Amino acid sequence: MSITSTLRVVRRAALISFLAFTFTSPACALAVGDPAPGFALLDSTGELVSLDRLRGRVIYVDFWASWCGPCRRSFPWMNELRRRYLDQGLTIVCINVDKKKTDAERFLLQTPASFTILYDAAGATPNTWGVRAMPSSYLIDRQGRVVAVEAGFTEERAAGMEERIRKLLESK
Repeated sequence: MSITSTLRVVRRAALISFLAFTFTSPACALAVGDPAPGFALLDSTGELVSLDRLRGRVIYVDFWASWCGPCRRSFPWMNELRRRYLDQGLTIVCINVDKKKTDAERFLLQTPASFTILYDAAGATPNTWGVRAMPSSYLIDRQGRVVAVEAGFTEERAAGMEERIRKLLESK
């Protein structure tokens, strides 16, 4: 292949990537104060779970993938959050974005989850929410507004998120 042909292929690939990003990504990521966009997704048993049915609770929504290293570290933390705060009104919903559900299932065998796992192989929900990193998490108040957004996961920032959750649960 000549250099000219190679450049043409590279330019075409760059244009396709640009157009795909431009027309499939939201104008901006979801921000603090925004209403949380709705979703209705299936869990592992085939039950439909919608954000609308969870209104009135404090909700921690986390987007994850089987290939994500920080996701593997965040699951034990979320299991502990659920144990501590479930009775106080916290709901944790994690949305998997793997193309193959078997990849997610393999991850869950190694890193169990005591919270709700939903599946969105098409990627519509993370696109609507403006997810740009794995994991990405959103803390939603009882009125359905975003009160915190985290891209990635570190143990250092987890304590701050837990404090926000605790304050939301205390305010009725």
